[in-house]
Amino acid sequence: MTSSRGSARTITATEAAALVKSGMWIDYGVTLCQPDVFDRALAARKEELRDVKFRSCIAVKPRAVIDVDPKGEHFFWFSWHFSGYERKKHDLGLSHYIPLNLGELPDYYRRFIDPVDIVVLKTCPVDENGFFNFSATNAWHRAIVERARCVIVEVSPGLPYVFGEGNGVHVSEVDYIIEGDADPATELPNAPPSEVDRAVGRLIAGEIENGSNLQIGIGGMPNAVCTSLLDSDVRDLGVHSEMLTDGMIALYKAGIINGRAKNLNRGKTIFTFALGSPELYSTIHKNPDMQCYPVDYTNLPHNIMQNDKVVAINNTTQIDLQGQAASESDGFRHISGTGGQLQFVRGAYASPGGKSFMCLSSTYEKGGVRKSRIALGLTHGNIVTTPRSDMMFVVTEYGIVNLKAKSVAERARALISIAHPDFREELERQAYHHRLIPRGFSFT
Repeated sequence: MTSSRGSARTITATEAAALVKSGMWIDYGVTLCQPDVFDRALAARKEELRDVKFRSCIAVKPRAVIDVDPKGEHFFWFSWHFSGYERKKHDLGLSHYIPLNLGELPDYYRRFIDPVDIVVLKTCPVDENGFFNFSATNAWHRAIVERARCVIVEVSPGLPYVFGEGNGVHVSEVDYIIEGDADPATELPNAPPSEVDRAVGRLIAGEIENGSNLQIGIGGMPNAVCTSLLDSDVRDLGVHSEMLTDGMIALYKAGIINGRAKNLNRGKTIFTFALGSPELYSTIHKNPDMQCYPVDYTNLPHNIMQNDKVVAINNTTQIDLQGQAASESDGFRHISGTGGQLQFVRGAYASPGGKSFMCLSSTYEKGGVRKSRIALGLTHGNIVTTPRSDMMFVVTEYGIVNLKAKSVAERARALISIAHPDFREELERQAYHHRLIPRGFSFT
């Protein structure tokens, strides 16, 4: 493969796919930047290729190279964080997870990953300054471009153009340009919040002060906090987050998010990727208040802590009585990823006046049986996403507790108090039986 770096040439998707050889590593990038017409063209070459490996993150639509190879004989898909689609493919043995802390990824590419053979990124059309904008996903795309032997952009006028440091690749860095589709940016539907979501949202919103800086993770429960804040008296909020959500956009449009109290990027909403509704995409399009930055800027704790009163709000699926949170797996079945959860937990704690919240519903159903998400111990095989030593506030629909500076016995008692009432007696019995709580110990 001969690189033409510095003299970008427009070719067809079929011609671009012909550059791929067996054994290569291909990088598809993150969320909205994953290519579509190239993906279909490469899938059509399945029978000619073997051992082609892909790195990706949060596939927001089906990928042709996976779907065309149901036995996994030609293409191998590796993801830094699973979407629902990738989770289903993982269950079939067709998608594989790469452990990480998301904010470290640019450094991984620069220090630990061999040069990428080809990177193909969906971008906005070239602008007046010669840049192909990465739209709503900056992430680690600059690091991939730096480490790639061949850079291909698939241009799409359907993507929003988003300002931000390093949020694009210059034409002088590009080898080939292919014309993409004009489809609008993929939506991430927002499920209506449940009563449990609303209860948790109200509890957390009550802990947020004027001038706080928000990080909100994916899911209905964290976004229910935004809904509660719309009805509160809290003002002058800022955003320094991995993800930008529709809930944050609603707060911005209401004037509650304005960034006036930020120390870092005052007046700007900072994120590394955005997923949501057409309203979200239209709001961030060429809006100078909205800035899409590299993930090592948004997620590394030493940057997060520079703002005062950082509030990190994240989901977990299970927590044990010592405070360990398992947020990415169901036993040995991987379901999502570490993402930036641990880094924001630590960054928020280090921020002056900062708080981190881990939220979860008290119960779930599996096989028609209701179970407690607060358990004596984590499910066998579950991955610890946030260690007990880092845990601060834990929230269910039954209350909120702070685990900082608490002994194991005090943690167990606190977590039992916010478990579903139907499970509290059994949890307490288990805690005494396994000596997490000493008999006769006074909690006053």
